[in-house]
Amino acid sequence: MAAAGIELLQAQPGWNVVISSPKEYKTHLADCDALLVRSAVQVTPEVLAAAPKLRVIGRAGIGVDNVDLAAATQAGVLVMNTPGGNAISVAEHTIALMLAMARHIPQANASTKAGKWEKKKFLGNEVRGKTLGVIGLGSIGREVVKRARAFEMAVVAYDPYVTSTIADDLGVQLLDLPGLYAASDYITLHVAATPETQGMISREALAQMKDGVRLINCARGELVDETALLEALTSGKVAGAAIDVFQVEPPPPDYALFAAEGLMATPHIGGATEEAQEIVGVRIAEQVVQYLTHGIAINAVNMPAMSPEVYRALSPYATLAERLGNFVSHISNGHPHTVRLHYFGRIADNATSLLRNAGLAGVLARSTSRKANWINAMPIAEQRGWDVVERHDKRSVHTDTIRIEVETDSGLTSVEGAVVLNVPRLLQVNGIYCEAALSGSLIFMQNQDVPGVIGHVGTVLGKNSINIANFSLGRRPGTAEAVALVSIDGMAPENVLAQLKENPAVKTARSVGFPE
Repeated sequence: MAAAGIELLQAQPGWNVVISSPKEYKTHLADCDALLVRSAVQVTPEVLAAAPKLRVIGRAGIGVDNVDLAAATQAGVLVMNTPGGNAISVAEHTIALMLAMARHIPQANASTKAGKWEKKKFLGNEVRGKTLGVIGLGSIGREVVKRARAFEMAVVAYDPYVTSTIADDLGVQLLDLPGLYAASDYITLHVAATPETQGMISREALAQMKDGVRLINCARGELVDETALLEALTSGKVAGAAIDVFQVEPPPPDYALFAAEGLMATPHIGGATEEAQEIVGVRIAEQVVQYLTHGIAINAVNMPAMSPEVYRALSPYATLAERLGNFVSHISNGHPHTVRLHYFGRIADNATSLLRNAGLAGVLARSTSRKANWINAMPIAEQRGWDVVERHDKRSVHTDTIRIEVETDSGLTSVEGAVVLNVPRLLQVNGIYCEAALSGSLIFMQNQDVPGVIGHVGTVLGKNSINIANFSLGRRPGTAEAVALVSIDGMAPENVLAQLKENPAVKTARSVGFPE
């Protein structure tokens, strides 16, 4: 990792930064809050089990295939990477490989050093006027496009997640894969390894390409069927292939592909420049600092992605949702089977996955022995068979509020709240207006609105030396059905709640605490 990134971590007050190696780092896992890795460390379920305090894994680079994302998510550990940090380095390496193939540079170098002078043998081709097919228009693919256009190449691209407007801005023509295969003289891969892209350069794909096509792969080895590529190189269907990544790294000594005449290979060095190492090292350090000190998740892989600005805007509402979920889990009865989250006002215009996860984490906090948080709450809810429903009321005259309904085998409980002066506050319980800060310690009561209840509460709490910080009451219009929220100093023990219920007008008394 770049020295500047390590220095940034070491500059944090009170942080203990351990610099270790892939062979020794496991001895430090028991105490670590963050784990920063590159590609040599495999973060497995066993690694996660050995790190009970772990909150975040930082991958200095774009690929996270060395991290078990499912296991990290289940453990509630955020995984973040640094996409784009090495984009220019990989793009330059891609162009270098393309030019080296066009001019037979590795072969000419070896021949000349061997004392030969084979000018005619190494007759090359200009890339000017040729068509480059770019599969994947992410940060790296776009940088490749910029450089290819400087060589006066025609550029076509395939990316199902890119709009025609973006393609027009880049000056490329979007095609489907068969169209790109048929049109391209050179094809370069810049997509992630997913179930959909695994082995995408197959016999069938190669058969659709031009005779004499040249391939470049600086993305992931899993994208290419290496047996099919070897056959195509041997037959001459593919005139050349430049490979920086392999299915097994390093490849074994008897690697069949290395015997192919038209293969050029480099040892996964696309992003290995001094500049890229500096950028990704500093960026991952900055991101980890932001997350551990301010809770801001930048470039999260297993959490809803959003910019720091959007995160800062939604974060108070995520805290509100979590505390509403915590509150409703304490006051509801029975076994939950459905959780509904209803967003009112301007917040309904946003992507609400973060708010959903936070609300679910609050609901789960009371009833699960596992650590439920904003990262793993949805998978845990799905494992329990809960139905999770989101509703967005953008046209509502409401202020920005969140309502959470928990339906159990015993009935429905509903709470609603808002952020007031950046503080989460409860507004309603089961449709009864009753306002209180969702912080500290509360006693929630359902009672009949009859004389003597407030006095009884004061007497019981005073007798037990419990100070009342605030008292809020609400009643359903036209009925005697009421709720009360009592803010107190410290949690009320069960014997105090039992004393409150000795009054026949008090139907329910529950204690709710909010960790600060």
